[in-house]
Amino acid sequence: MAEDPSFLPKDGFVLKLPKKSSLVLRMVVLLFVMVCAVYICSICLKQIGVSPNYGFLNVEVFERPCPEPNIEPWDIPFVHYPKPKTYNRDECSCHPVRYFAILSMQRSGSGWFETLLNNHTNISSNGEIFSVKDRRANVSTIFETLDKVYNLDWLSSASKNECTSAVGFKWMLNQGLMKHHEEIVEYFKTRGVSAIFLFRKNLLRRMISVLANSYDRDAKLLNGTHKSHTHSAKEAEILAGYKPMINTTLLINELKQIQEMTLKALAYFNTTRHILVYYEDVVKNLTRLDDVQEFLKVPKRKLKSKQVKIHGGSLSQHVQNWEEVQTTLKGTNFENFLRQDF
Repeated sequence: MAEDPSFLPKDGFVLKLPKKSSLVLRMVVLLFVMVCAVYICSICLKQIGVSPNYGFLNVEVFERPCPEPNIEPWDIPFVHYPKPKTYNRDECSCHPVRYFAILSMQRSGSGWFETLLNNHTNISSNGEIFSVKDRRANVSTIFETLDKVYNLDWLSSASKNECTSAVGFKWMLNQGLMKHHEEIVEYFKTRGVSAIFLFRKNLLRRMISVLANSYDRDAKLLNGTHKSHTHSAKEAEILAGYKPMINTTLLINELKQIQEMTLKALAYFNTTRHILVYYEDVVKNLTRLDDVQEFLKVPKRKLKSKQVKIHGGSLSQHVQNWEEVQTTLKGTNFENFLRQDF
């Protein structure tokens, strides 16, 4: 007699999955959750600037831009943020820097003037860098040297511990400046370089200084050492002891040539941002340096120099043939040089 199915227990029809199938299902679910988690994390990382790379996190560092300086729109091309190749400016990286060049002639007080500027904690003037001929061999070498200076990679005694606000050097007119003036003017205008013209009014005094300095290169009056500048009254007295003989036949023509070169330089660089300073004006009144500091947009400081003037007082005591010089210049446009001090 067959059994009646109605009498079978209800649980008898329930199919139970094997334990192995349950484990596989759990692993599939876990894998799905992990894939979703990785995908979500990758999206989040991209949004905050971190991207996965071969199992490692590569953090992208974004440089924060320097705040806009509070200056007039016309002044913006003259404000720079150099990034030297030889070191890191660190806390000075957002400290603006202005570029300048002192355009002058030998024995015009440029050495003394530069020591005054370097007395400022935020100004670095790197000397007569184009006195080395290789640096001014052609326009390319000139630009290469300029780039190094203005990128703050030119390390010298003028380098400061404080943040530099103005960097430059002195450039003599006969050191490639006049020869390549067109290209240099364009460089100044493109790179935002300001020019400081420093000249002497009394060209006769400059001539005497040139002759005396030329003599000392060979004579070496200071214990067998040539010095273009002195730092004591005793040294100045020794060097001033030499009295040059001036060739009065060539005197007027040479003074005219110097005068013409000065005027040409002013004309060539007239389209650049510039200031004209005369040595005599600074000697008479050091507050003239306030105008230069304002021009360079640096905090005003009282500037000092340890250099001592060599040829002071009346010119008559510094020239051998003074009477002849007087006779030559009287009645000419240069007669006032006989009386001017400094």
